[in-house]
Amino acid sequence: MSPPLSLLLPKTFIPFLSFRWPPPTRLSSVVTARTMTSQSNQRVFQLRQDPLTGTSEWIVIDENDEAGAPVTSTDGLLATTSYLDMLNDTRRNRAYRLAIEKTITEPCHVLDIGAGTGLLSMMAARAMGKGMVTACESYLPMVKLMRKVMHKNGMTKNIYLINKRSDELKVGSDIASRADVLLSEILDSELLGEGLIPSLQHAHDVLLVENPKTVPYRATTYCQLVESTFLCNMHGLQSNEARMSDGVRLVPPGLESLFGIKSQQYSMHVDAIEKEIKLLSEPVKIFEFDFWKRPESNGELDVHIEAINEGSVHAIISWWVLQLDSEGTIFYSTAPRWIEATSEIGVRDWCDHWKQCVWFTPGAGVSISKGEKVHLHAGHTCTNILYNLKKTQSLTHETTHSSFSTGDLQLTLPPERVAIYGDSMYRQSIFEATRNALQGKSDAKCLVIDDSLLLPLTALHISNGSRVISLSPGLQESAARYLEAIADSNSFSKDRLEYFREGKAKLTEAYPSKIDLLIGEPYYYGLESGLPWQNLRFWKDRTLLDPVLSKDAVVMPYKGVLRGCAMYLPDIWKSRCCLGSVEGFDHALVNTTLGGCGDLPSGKDSPCLPFFVWQCGETKKLSKEFTVMEFDFSKPIAGPCSGEVQIEFTKPGVCHGIALWMDWVMDKENSIVISTGPDERYWKQGVKLLGKPVTVGVEGISSIGIKASLDPSSNGELIITHTLC
Repeated sequence: MSPPLSLLLPKTFIPFLSFRWPPPTRLSSVVTARTMTSQSNQRVFQLRQDPLTGTSEWIVIDENDEAGAPVTSTDGLLATTSYLDMLNDTRRNRAYRLAIEKTITEPCHVLDIGAGTGLLSMMAARAMGKGMVTACESYLPMVKLMRKVMHKNGMTKNIYLINKRSDELKVGSDIASRADVLLSEILDSELLGEGLIPSLQHAHDVLLVENPKTVPYRATTYCQLVESTFLCNMHGLQSNEARMSDGVRLVPPGLESLFGIKSQQYSMHVDAIEKEIKLLSEPVKIFEFDFWKRPESNGELDVHIEAINEGSVHAIISWWVLQLDSEGTIFYSTAPRWIEATSEIGVRDWCDHWKQCVWFTPGAGVSISKGEKVHLHAGHTCTNILYNLKKTQSLTHETTHSSFSTGDLQLTLPPERVAIYGDSMYRQSIFEATRNALQGKSDAKCLVIDDSLLLPLTALHISNGSRVISLSPGLQESAARYLEAIADSNSFSKDRLEYFREGKAKLTEAYPSKIDLLIGEPYYYGLESGLPWQNLRFWKDRTLLDPVLSKDAVVMPYKGVLRGCAMYLPDIWKSRCCLGSVEGFDHALVNTTLGGCGDLPSGKDSPCLPFFVWQCGETKKLSKEFTVMEFDFSKPIAGPCSGEVQIEFTKPGVCHGIALWMDWVMDKENSIVISTGPDERYWKQGVKLLGKPVTVGVEGISSIGIKASLDPSSNGELIITHTLC
């Protein structure tokens, strides 16, 4: 079985795709390009997306590029990844060092899969003195950085670095012989998502001796049944809609299978909702994966779990524990704090690269009584761990089916978007804003230019004479088929809704000066993990579509407002601060490339990164919320725009950075505002860390200046700077 595309990508949370060229066979259907390399010069094509237009461009990363390459080429590709967060995880680093020193006690051949900056490779080379380490890293920008780190630490002699995926290595051509020891850290929050199983399978089949030593030695996954209204809201849209009076049904009775979330685990810092969780079972051991032997591609397990409390199982929380040495004395755990606090492993510091995972149980959950047993069926593929929970006395699950033939249609959205659509306050704001915009427009032509599912239905419900044209640039045909499928249940005829397939250019020809209402939430499918102002794509699209608007057309939202707040963020700071020595190896030269904050060279600044701020450990607001700049959607983009503000600190403390977000003002009167700030838990905010933490208030710094600028004609990035006063 071929490894997934995620196996080939950097550890990143922004919309980048990268491919090494020439592409292996398994990628030939994904990308087509001319060969632009030779035997002596490796190149990578990386797909970079313009956040304002949604369009993408290929940039070329050349193996021989110097560090001072132009900013417009490859600068910043690693600055938004999780590499820095991992290297700041001191518990992880120490555990690997101790296990490597314990496992590698004499010269041998070591293979390091997914070498990153080379930390584990250098640990191995140092531990054995002589011998050889083969370091395998597929991502070219990281390969170039690793070479510099090895050179800085004088570790190039015994480390052979190969810019390939491990499943491309061949004994006799790439490496001289099979390796005696395997080092790896190709793990994600779920454990298997980065291709651990296929990588281990190929390594044991082709690259390792029989009975090799490995670090880690074993990984074990655990889970726990929980009740949580917050988690239930992230997938239980139907039950929430049943309590609403707006007349719109995204999940009509009988059509539940049309809409939902993907059946997969979702990473989350569950410690942030510990007080909102009711534990319904003890922790349960699920799967063991031994790194020292070839794993199976698939596995299944059935277990009966006894409830320790009465409640409804809304979700299954899972985590894993690494045993790094064969004797079982060195461990690393991603368990929630309520588990770690009672274990011998201890509590780790907050970090963002490995979270816990949440599996949502269908519908309103499974009701259980204290002492009752439920049946959990767990299975794993090469890349996922899946669950199915049922009561032991009733192992069949009946669902209501509609006479409508939906075929293979199932529209899936992120859990946060499902929760937003189930939020009564949000729905009320959307309903009132749409009703106000349609007032006096009996036969309005409404153009929905984003991926909203709620707005088309709301507009059709409010105005019986309206006609809605939907673009759905991200969801595309899936949205069109879905809206058609639920038309009857929402009491509108299908001919009142049109999905326009031919793009914005053709739209201006089809509807010149005919659109009465141009609307968006705004929500663009696929941008959920990005920075909040990437939804300013709405403004760009509105500008391109200006020719379709009638003379008195209404644009909703009326404007976007960039808002912010100075904050105490010690855990984010610690995870993103500049590196010095990491387990005895100098990593200072990676700080600028990996987007570190703190001790950076003059003229360098850390990037603004997306976070659910409420999940980021200890946090505290140190100022009032403030406005940095506004974006007037009633008018097309006229050119570059900027804004600045001076903020007074209202509370004493230590300021680590600024949280930034967008507020969407839905009407001209400013009466309906949808905020995406830190208090709204279903949206991510942008976090701009300061050059260094500063003491504020009382005898400390009293204010901070924030400037923001946007040039739509460039790369669409919002540039944010700060000045302490």
